[in-house]
Amino acid sequence: MKTLNVTIKLEMSVPDDWELSQTSEGGQVLKLPNGQFLDVAIEPLFASDPEETWTSTESDDVLNDILDMVESESVVYEFVTH
Repeated sequence: MKTLNVTIKLEMSVPDDWELSQTSEGGQVLKLPNGQFLDVAIEPLFASDPEETWTSTESDDVLNDILDMVESESVVYEFVTH
């Protein structure tokens, strides 16, 4: 097996009423005003042709096999005000 490092950085414009929330494990998630929480994390996408439409798998087994390969995950959220 090889090790693959994937770094994901997103810049998003979000509503002012979104907040950061700490999890019991010390991670961060986003608290939405409707009582839901949002975690932006990896979701594998698949395609039979890299120039065509990419979709998530409909098979929980395939998704779990891919997610089982993830040894660690780090997502950092930061609000930037100008």
